[in-house]
Amino acid sequence: MKKIKSNMFQNIKTDLPASMVVFLIALPLSLGISLASGAPMKAGIIAAAIGGIIVGLLSGAPLQVSGPAAGLSVMVLGFIQKFGFEATCVITIIAGLTQVLFGFLGAAQLAFIISPAVIHAMLAGIGILIALGQVHVLLGFGPKSSALLNIASYPDSISHVNISAAALGLFSLAVLLCWNKWGQRKIKFIPGSLVAVVTGTLLSSFLNADVPHVQLGSQLFDGIGSLKLGDASILQLVLGGMGLALVASAESLLCAVATDKLHSGERVNLGKELIAQGVGNTISGILGGLPITGVIVRSSANISAGAKSKMSAVLHGVWILVFAVFFAPMLNQIPLAVLAALLIYTGVKLVKIAEVKKLMVFQESFVYFVTLAGVVFVNLLWGIGIGFALATVMMITKMAKFQFQSETIGNMVRVNISGNLTFFAVPRLLNKLNGLPRRSEVHMSLNVDHLDHAVIEAMHDWKQSYESDGGKVVKASLFDLWMDLKSADFIHQKPRPKYFEAQSPVISDITL
Repeated sequence: MKKIKSNMFQNIKTDLPASMVVFLIALPLSLGISLASGAPMKAGIIAAAIGGIIVGLLSGAPLQVSGPAAGLSVMVLGFIQKFGFEATCVITIIAGLTQVLFGFLGAAQLAFIISPAVIHAMLAGIGILIALGQVHVLLGFGPKSSALLNIASYPDSISHVNISAAALGLFSLAVLLCWNKWGQRKIKFIPGSLVAVVTGTLLSSFLNADVPHVQLGSQLFDGIGSLKLGDASILQLVLGGMGLALVASAESLLCAVATDKLHSGERVNLGKELIAQGVGNTISGILGGLPITGVIVRSSANISAGAKSKMSAVLHGVWILVFAVFFAPMLNQIPLAVLAALLIYTGVKLVKIAEVKKLMVFQESFVYFVTLAGVVFVNLLWGIGIGFALATVMMITKMAKFQFQSETIGNMVRVNISGNLTFFAVPRLLNKLNGLPRRSEVHMSLNVDHLDHAVIEAMHDWKQSYESDGGKVVKASLFDLWMDLKSADFIHQKPRPKYFEAQSPVISDITL
């Protein structure tokens, strides 16, 4: 125990100032994410404190900072609108327990089977949904329940705009943009989000503007023991918890891997990190907080500020808790329109054009845009599911690709087949073979990267049918080719063997 404490505090000179930087970033963002989620303001504060203190202490990613994340706000908003906030806390508890189970079962690595196109589209879709909804808040109203409703309601909100709220929101957005472009270069430890919130709040107080404000409440943890199921069934809550666990786990683990690339210290333990996230979500749900994930913005700021150990994340959670307990009246002075400006900026930043260009190079942009449309116009889980299914279909399509070249010279046909010959390719392969001239002498060469049993059987049956019709097939043994390919795969030899009939005077039949 003494050794653990010593390790945690030996970098306090660097971790302490880093924790203050992360605290200044996390505090306004936590309030904003509560707003975007349709949850009580204190829910974001509770989640930020637990994400720092509890997840920080248990974390398998020492420099990752966890807390409420914009990536979950749309999902949480849907739960709250459908089931109510108390039932959403139950869903968060179920998600946390599911994550702990996933962690103990060693399922952390499964997060990487999700296509990057789906992940980036999910984040972009969430960003668009946040921005669409928060425009209404900036105008002095509340967000609608869907993207289409948000868009359709703009004329009404604009015609009844709260001038004071809109002016404060636009002013705060301008401050945020200017600070991030120019001020951040000179004073790196003060984030633009804090500058925008402080200046917007001061302007609101000076003008005595009649606009909606943050309502944090006097008792931070008065939601303990008041969990209710509402009208939701146990099955609905369990399914919601499992869906939340999958999305939160993927976001946290991908963030942990990204964070791991930004420093040269202790390496990430994904299984341990997933368990820490699960414990954090369980406790957050019990105390009335929002769901928690690893957050890349806070994590990268933590590393940039010089953090060396998990103590920085822990201390940032302590500062948030202390500030919420002793300085709640100050937080209640923040106009919602100011937070809306911060969220609109955050939402737009989630749409990364550079990643879209990269996906276009890898021919995965179709998956990206279909997933994006699903997330924005259907819902988050359906969008992810559609994207994952489409990515899987495209992967299968790629696995079925092969090249078939044929040349007819008199009564002789030369055929060259290259690429992947798997059972996915059998229908197209047979179609090509059946299209060859009848009663000819087919000289077949194979230069394939993969060959499976289904193809061997299919080509064997085609050969018998072709020769029974008066033709002749000259080729190498497919079984020998399969064995050579298997051996080459096993020992990772390059290049793989090539089979050309001209080099093989012995004509072998298919033997299995």
